[in-house]
Amino acid sequence: MHKVDLLPDPKEIAATERRRNQEQQRQSRIFNAKCRTIGVDVQTLDKQVQELKLKERAEKASDEAYDAESLLNDKIAQILEQRQEQLAQSLEKAVQDFRNQLQQPHTRREFDLYDPKALKKDQPARVGDEDPRCGPASLQKFTGEDLNEKERKKMQMDLTKKWFSEQIEERQRMQHQAKYADHLNDKKRVELDERALNLSSMEEECRKAINLATKNYNEALALEASEHKRLRNQQEQDDNFAEIYNHLTGDILTENPAAASSSYGPHRVIPDRWKGMSPEQLQAIRETQDQQCQEKQRLNEQDKQLETEWAHQRVLAARAAMTLEQQEMEMNKELRKRLDLYNQQLSKEQKAHLEYLEKEVYTNNPTAHYYTQFNTTSR
Repeated sequence: MHKVDLLPDPKEIAATERRRNQEQQRQSRIFNAKCRTIGVDVQTLDKQVQELKLKERAEKASDEAYDAESLLNDKIAQILEQRQEQLAQSLEKAVQDFRNQLQQPHTRREFDLYDPKALKKDQPARVGDEDPRCGPASLQKFTGEDLNEKERKKMQMDLTKKWFSEQIEERQRMQHQAKYADHLNDKKRVELDERALNLSSMEEECRKAINLATKNYNEALALEASEHKRLRNQQEQDDNFAEIYNHLTGDILTENPAAASSSYGPHRVIPDRWKGMSPEQLQAIRETQDQQCQEKQRLNEQDKQLETEWAHQRVLAARAAMTLEQQEMEMNKELRKRLDLYNQQLSKEQKAHLEYLEKEVYTNNPTAHYYTQFNTTSR
């Protein structure tokens, strides 16, 4: 086919031009802030302007009042600062006067360290024996070198004589007290010995009386016990003879079968009178026991067969479980392999898609001209 040039329709051209003009007019109205806000309330705006002016005037008046108050506060602060400086100066002057009058250098505690007349005022190293400066570290006073040695030795001898005489008196007094205590102890020991002899004699008499009373009581008890024993033996012998006679004449030794029959029925017996079963009853019991043994043997064999069958079934179930477990493990391995292959395929496809986007689709980075095409119409 060959391309044919067709003439445009004038109506379409006019319609297109009309729409373009309308769009330009709409854009001029929308994008122009002054034209867009032309429809607001002018009276309200004027009222707001007046309120704003009133507010500005009130703020201005407030600022002026604040400035005036600030100036007044500054003046007051200056006056107070001057007063404080004057007070500090007067206080410093008073302190200096106090130091000059009452804190002279010679009244200080450490004045002796820098006193220029210290050597003239210094005392000798040792004034006397009672000098408090002569301590253990002064090296000024040693044993036997005091100034009052004679008086000291005389006083020591007098004191020694006094102590010796007091010790002699104390020793004599202690010896006298010890002799008196020994005398009292001897008298007390004699008194205690006499009292012990009296108590022992009284205790011996009391013991004899108690032994005699105990002996009489025991003899009476022995006679009473022997009489009771004789009576008890006589009663026991009579009871034994009666029991022997009853046994000899009773149904037990005579073996009377009717004595064992119970009044509650022919199939019941009296246990204390029953002499045993008859041969026919014993034979019936033996036959019943044989039948029970055979039945028990049959049941045991049946239980053994059942147990063997259950063991066989357990072995089969264990083998089947192991087979299923192996199959499940193999299926899990195969499933993991397939999943790994599928994940690898997905990873390759994703990498290829990313490479395609980076190399084929996202080749042109947007520029500033790209953003100018937005917000160009009023629609």
